[in-house]
Amino acid sequence: MLYDTVIIGGGPAAVSAALTLRARNKTAAVVSGGVDDIPLSRSHKISNYPGMPDVSGREMLLAMEDQARAAGAEIIRGRATSVLNMGDSFGVAVGADFCQGRTVILCTGVKAGNVFPGEKELLGRGVSYCVTCDGMLYRGKDVCLAGFTSDAEAEAELLRDMGCRVRLFTKKGAAYAVEGTDRVTGLRVGETVYPCDAVFILRSGTAPDTLLEGLEMDGAHIRTDGSLRTSVPGVFAAGDCTGAPYQVAKAVGEGNIAALSAAKYMEEPKE
Repeated sequence: MLYDTVIIGGGPAAVSAALTLRARNKTAAVVSGGVDDIPLSRSHKISNYPGMPDVSGREMLLAMEDQARAAGAEIIRGRATSVLNMGDSFGVAVGADFCQGRTVILCTGVKAGNVFPGEKELLGRGVSYCVTCDGMLYRGKDVCLAGFTSDAEAEAELLRDMGCRVRLFTKKGAAYAVEGTDRVTGLRVGETVYPCDAVFILRSGTAPDTLLEGLEMDGAHIRTDGSLRTSVPGVFAAGDCTGAPYQVAKAVGEGNIAALSAAKYMEEPKE
């Protein structure tokens, strides 16, 4: 299906964008792995967001998602692994599935910017973000799964069912690096290298500059202008992925601005 906007991420910026788009009678799809993969869900109490005092992060996210769904936004469960610029639209790969948007709003969060050394260089040459898509390519081979999502154990089991020999790593904050020149040869964790033929990396979101070619970054953040337009026409960004402060109120405001900018972009005549 072709949506007016595909929103990548499920946090406050994403929901705010979806609500604004629906208020403008635009179709919107929110691609999200679920609230438990969003860092805000681990906040025990949030006391500085107007109208929702002393609510947990998980409660806030569930309420926001319900509101987006009630407004008519479609929630697509899964992780976006790539965005393809198709000229007049964008194709978004969600695991083994695919959706399409006239515009895209990136709400990937700041943590998704932490790319391992060697990851970007070996993407497609042994580095993968999708077990369902690529697992069968490594049947009978050694693979490493660096999994930092709630479904990491299940994804490791799926790889085993496909016939892969799997090492699972779930420790956040460890020093990871992908080894290899032309193809993956191993995963370094700290000072130890684990030889393998593939490295599957599962995060709540993929690093923005590995999602979309031509996206300009400012360190770990997406570079945007005052209207939250990125360097790629038709692509906007909002929330923690654009920089500090990492606050719910800032994310909600930026989601609104990005959605208004996307709606304006769609309504402008194209040459």
